[in-house]
Amino acid sequence: MKAMEKLEATSELQSRLSSLSFSSFPGIASKQCESRPPDRLHSTNLSESFTQSVGSTGMDTTKDPGQLCEGNQEAPAVQAPGTGSEENVSAGSCQPSTEIKAQMPPLQPAHTWTSAAVKELKAKLRPEKDSVVTVYRGDIMTVNVPTVPEAKKVCWEFATDGYDIGFGIYFDWSPVTNRSITVHISESSDDEDEEEELEGPVSNGDVEKGSKSQTNSNLAEILPVYRQDSHLSVHGGSHDFPGEGTYLLKFDNSYSLWRNKTLYYRVYYSA
Repeated sequence: MKAMEKLEATSELQSRLSSLSFSSFPGIASKQCESRPPDRLHSTNLSESFTQSVGSTGMDTTKDPGQLCEGNQEAPAVQAPGTGSEENVSAGSCQPSTEIKAQMPPLQPAHTWTSAAVKELKAKLRPEKDSVVTVYRGDIMTVNVPTVPEAKKVCWEFATDGYDIGFGIYFDWSPVTNRSITVHISESSDDEDEEEELEGPVSNGDVEKGSKSQTNSNLAEILPVYRQDSHLSVHGGSHDFPGEGTYLLKFDNSYSLWRNKTLYYRVYYSA
């Protein structure tokens, strides 16, 4: 008997549901018409619309924690590890595949000065064997001065006999492996081959080699190579250590086709 009653109740419920139409739910039908074309109303899921309508009226309904209903942000979808939305995938594809190198900190400008005491400097340096050198025509002399923990800055001063000479300073950020001051002399063509970072167009006027493009990421320019009237006045200066590295002081006679230059110079540290 009970089984028969249940069967009749089920049949009656199915009959009622099958008789439902959009006219029975005018609010739901109007809502669906706003978001969907009229020719697609016949495919509307009434049970889903009825659930949304009940949720919007504030009635307490049982929610499936694994689903996210439209217009309701109380139950955000949980993504499995290693998966993501299209936005996340596209954003990840924009990231570079290689690690970006940290940029070098900017260098402070050098402090430079000139003095008319040319004779005094030459008389002072002449007894010192390594302080008076000849930079031959077409050559570039580079003085490599590594930073040392005991000092805070590097200082220099120089003068020449009779003619000017080019002078510039660069800083190599590579780790210091040798704390000794060394001198390297090369012809202009050799220097360009070994140090491609110094290649660049020559500026107009009396500037022999102004600022140049640099391809060596470890090399930074402090003073570009300019022709200095070091035969008329003493040229000197200093620069505070920006960190660990090596200064490259360049005495450039590559522009001279006939004349060798006698150079008086000294380089020292200061606290």
